Amino acid sequence: MYPIIRNRRLRSNEAIRSLVRETIISPDDFLVPLFVVEGKGVKQEIPSMPNYFRYSLDLLENEVKELWKMGLKSVLLFAKVPDNLKDNKGTEAVNPDGLMQRAVKTVKNVCPDMLVMTDVALDPYSSYGHDGIIENGLVLNDESVEVLTEMSVSHAEAGADFVAPSDMMDGRILSIREALEDDGFYNTGIMSYSAKYASAFYGPFRDALDSAPVDMQNVPKDKKTYQMDYANRFEAIRETEMDIDEGADIVMVKPGLCYLDIVREIKNEVDVPVAVYQVSGEYAMVKAAAEKGWLNHDAVVMEQLTAIKRAGANIIASYFAKDAIRILG
Repeated sequence: MYPIIRNRRLRSNEAIRSLVRETIISPDDFLVPLFVVEGKGVKQEIPSMPNYFRYSLDLLENEVKELWKMGLKSVLLFAKVPDNLKDNKGTEAVNPDGLMQRAVKTVKNVCPDMLVMTDVALDPYSSYGHDGIIENGLVLNDESVEVLTEMSVSHAEAGADFVAPSDMMDGRILSIREALEDDGFYNTGIMSYSAKYASAFYGPFRDALDSAPVDMQNVPKDKKTYQMDYANRFEAIRETEMDIDEGADIVMVKPGLCYLDIVREIKNEVDVPVAVYQVSGEYAMVKAAAEKGWLNHDAVVMEQLTAIKRAGANIIASYFAKDAIRILG
């Protein structure tokens, strides 16, 4: 009791604070999202994501080398597909010579030890901007799962270490796992977006990939029939446990900060690694506020990342990864 116990003794200077710190951020925590585009010599800044870029494959090589030198050993690839290759069936998604497949090979050629994860969803390939096939105003589940499964096998054939289904279709993890096993890809992992919420924080990402739902008759205006209601908590645990039962090796909660209660709930319930995606809107808000001088950029970045890890994240997918390494020095 006071004054015998004075908690401030362990906060009195940086040396002691560092010595007893419970949560430490390191390069090993990060999964780095990378956006790829067709062309050569292309490095396009995403307007709503300051200092974040889309890369053509030749410049992707340079970026991957830089990440590796910084100690960042894992990437998550997203492909921006030209409009003329989009349709309602995700045909381009299973093209063995498609942009995503070539991006996987590019990363593995330039840095064989880099862990490569691939986004598995139809929205970048969909003429309607949805994660599944549209028919009569509905997003079809089972028909979409068939394409997602073929897409996953295609990524594995290209050399992906993990496929990352982000679509939230029912049953897709089991279908993908069985297909990977049947084709001999026993060691290809699955990181499932198990608790992906229908969030307003995805806007800049959809700008980056031109993947927002289109405003057309008989096309759902949003993704709420498959992404989760942000008011729900127990549903996230149920979804996650089902994905693990179906063969997921890693599970994910997305977005990050607004859902740290969900992260902790899931971490307490499961025995597999838990990933968190600190999404584009979270990134953009910090950048915008820092540009106006309203926030200390570096301090806020590290506080947010530490909060995510403290909540239970084993893996943090974040656009701040390079910033964090710079801050850590």
